[in-house]
Amino acid sequence: MIRRRLKGMGVALITPFKEDGSVDYDALVRLVEYQVQNGVDFLCVLGTTAETPTLTAEEKQKIKKTVIERVNGRVPILLGIGSNCTQGVIDTLKNDDFTGVDAVLVVVPYYNKPSQEGIYQHYKAIATSTNLPLVLYNVPGRTGVNMTAETTLRLARDFENIVAIKEASGNITQMDDIIKNKPANFDVISGDDGITFPLITLGAVGVISVIGNAFPREFSKMVRLALAGDYSSALHIHHSFTELFKLLFVDGNPAGVKAMLSMMGMIENKLRLPLVPTRITTYQEMHKILEELQLKC
Repeated sequence: MIRRRLKGMGVALITPFKEDGSVDYDALVRLVEYQVQNGVDFLCVLGTTAETPTLTAEEKQKIKKTVIERVNGRVPILLGIGSNCTQGVIDTLKNDDFTGVDAVLVVVPYYNKPSQEGIYQHYKAIATSTNLPLVLYNVPGRTGVNMTAETTLRLARDFENIVAIKEASGNITQMDDIIKNKPANFDVISGDDGITFPLITLGAVGVISVIGNAFPREFSKMVRLALAGDYSSALHIHHSFTELFKLLFVDGNPAGVKAMLSMMGMIENKLRLPLVPTRITTYQEMHKILEELQLKC
């Protein structure tokens, strides 16, 4: 099966909840359609932004099925299946149905803090257990350990089905090292909205975005302009979101973007513990910026 490349504007979908705490599948369908209609290039399902650690196995399966059916092949789907148990990921790959999934996102093991060799062996075991394209996910702020450029490049060279990395280390030097020395068939994708523009200028192919949940059309435009080399126009859009980047993450992710989507009337402002909604002061500041952005757009 020929898989589609994950390039451009990808959105890390949130999971909407109702006031009673259950998954709001109707709101999820509306959100997916909003993304597709506003020009996103691919969707990332069941990643960090989806509050995946708080979802039951049954909810994950239904969310996956709901998104795949609604998308109906219109854009590629990247599915998060990461775990800090290597065998658990392999079992998922062997036992689950991946029809409609273009690639899987596998995070660096969290909490147990493996060595670089442990990280390599983790991904080696997973890559050799499947023919699916694999996207690495390096986010040391959440996992407690950074996957170095050396380990990333080793994996990119050794396994053909390891096709990309979502890099959210915040270390531009490390990311530039990967971009400079990577094989041609391996892509670097930004994992942070705020550094997407500079990372594309270095050679990244796009972003898996949080802010895109609320502003898919505007942020997609910025990404496409940057990829086309129109840096001046892209920078102008990037700067229009600078303050919002900070506010969206100050109280944790996805609290910020859920507050924004709530203001837009798309979802309830509901998260599952241990995550809680943004503070009132953050909410008010975001509301003011939203009104300004809507006037500009």
